[in-house]
Amino acid sequence: MAPAPNNPSIWKHLVPHLVDHYKVFLYDTMGAGSTNPDYFDFYHYSSIEGYAYDLIAILEEFNVQKCIYVGHSLTAMVATAASIFRPDLFHKLIMLAASIPEAIVNSGDYFGGFEQKYLDQIRAGMEKNKICHDLGKAALVVGCDMDSEAVQEYSRTLFNVLPDIALSVVRLLHALDMRPFLPQVTVPCHIIQSSKDVCVPQSVGEYIHKNLGGKSIVEVMPTEGHLPHLSAPEVTIPVLLRHIHHDIAG
Repeated sequence: MAPAPNNPSIWKHLVPHLVDHYKVFLYDTMGAGSTNPDYFDFYHYSSIEGYAYDLIAILEEFNVQKCIYVGHSLTAMVATAASIFRPDLFHKLIMLAASIPEAIVNSGDYFGGFEQKYLDQIRAGMEKNKICHDLGKAALVVGCDMDSEAVQEYSRTLFNVLPDIALSVVRLLHALDMRPFLPQVTVPCHIIQSSKDVCVPQSVGEYIHKNLGGKSIVEVMPTEGHLPHLSAPEVTIPVLLRHIHHDIAG
């Protein structure tokens, strides 16, 4: 399991339900505040392949085969890339709030949530080193009140990411478009998302589902926000467990 740019603590509501039944691996996505910034290679992590190769290396190091991978947002797409290179390493992918393109842009037949102008403003502000950890924006993304535990925890993870690394990740997100590669993904994919998510509208899950090269299933939960595993664990965790325990029929 791997969140980005957060650390594995955002899975704290899920992991206790798994440890008695599975061998669970959690890893820090490089660039998260919990990782050593000295090891962040800006060239390596300028593409989705860099993160995918990291995931493959971890699975090979621990001799993991046919894993059930649980990823959120960017790391859900990291797993799709890794599964193209090494499908033998994955039994299935559990994709929570995945978005393609990760830039979340509305274009052509793809409605991703945000307009390009809004994303350009975010990047321009970061490039001018005017980084502001706005609790209001965090609340909008998480889908909770500003004083909620979920918003506070999400904000802490953002504070811990160094500005130059955060900018590098944002540039990757704004350049990344996984749509042409979806037909190459043959590992079964379980696509799970909130019914209301400013980052990932319901149309995104349907687009991914229709364009994958293998079996897939979509479930839309009655939750709000981009991090339902933090903001609404009472709803999200049972859904994740059901998809972890059961494969796609047929």
